[in-house]
Amino acid sequence: MKRLVVGLLCLIVLGGCEGNKTNTIKIGYFPNLTHIVTMIALENGFFEEEFGDNQKIETKMVNNGGLFMEAMTTKAIDIGTVGPTPAVNFYVKNPQHQIIAGAVNGGAVLVTKEKSGIKIVADLDGKRVAIPVIGGTQDIMLRKALQEVNLKTTENGGTVELYAIAPADTVSLFMQNSVDAAAIPEPWGYILETQANGELLLDWENFAWGKDSTSTVVVAREEFLKNEELVQAYLRAHQKAVNFIHENPEEAQEIVIKYIQELTGKEVNADETAVAFEHIEVTTDLNEQVIEEMAEISKAAGYIDSNNIDGLINLDHLNEVKE
Repeated sequence: MKRLVVGLLCLIVLGGCEGNKTNTIKIGYFPNLTHIVTMIALENGFFEEEFGDNQKIETKMVNNGGLFMEAMTTKAIDIGTVGPTPAVNFYVKNPQHQIIAGAVNGGAVLVTKEKSGIKIVADLDGKRVAIPVIGGTQDIMLRKALQEVNLKTTENGGTVELYAIAPADTVSLFMQNSVDAAAIPEPWGYILETQANGELLLDWENFAWGKDSTSTVVVAREEFLKNEELVQAYLRAHQKAVNFIHENPEEAQEIVIKYIQELTGKEVNADETAVAFEHIEVTTDLNEQVIEEMAEISKAAGYIDSNNIDGLINLDHLNEVKE
């Protein structure tokens, strides 16, 4: 594979990492299908092609958006793909980064445990729901769905309990009857259906904002954004990866399977991935209104004290690349 995976232990604790060098670009992403664009760009050498020989590429794999944004804050990540909600929450507290492109829409589903008795969203009343991380994108998507049936989470005076766990470990929770449902990114949602007898409650077209639900965006830290040449090189590689996925969906899925299995140690079935792949839309575009609504829900949840995200989204670099 044409990539360099560095310091996994360092990534977990986010400590002891060497500061960024001028000739090193640190790219972050997660081991989920919704980060397919970054995986394809790395595997196919698109970043290497666009950055040139004078730039060294290091990759940083993390399991949730909070860790990603903390790594960006400490300069362990320069640029990469992350869910919009962590980008929003950290921006309100410390506006040192920007969203500069979309990556994937959809790609998250709401799955219930077999015999949970949950037939509609309102049945989540009094239930326990797994999410990847408190304050993450699937957390906010779940809250959006709960709002529509007048339910709240327990920490906000409601009856729905949240349980944060890495998506790859959610199957075990289902098998152990430890949770009743999961708001989860693909391919883990479909894996719950096939390996843990999960039942799909809301598919990607009906969960939260549906096809406009923004799962991952490209985020870059402020200092990196000062180098316009590098930013545009990243976005050109990003666009190449989007085009490749559209033109070669089966090959793209094979690459993602290999990445996820290597990074998580979990077996991922090709048929499962193919089905899950139908639950995402790969694109550089993003719906700014959806991100604004995510900020409002995050504020209502108490994760941030303001929903003012002016300056967070900057698509100028992307527009120049597209011209």
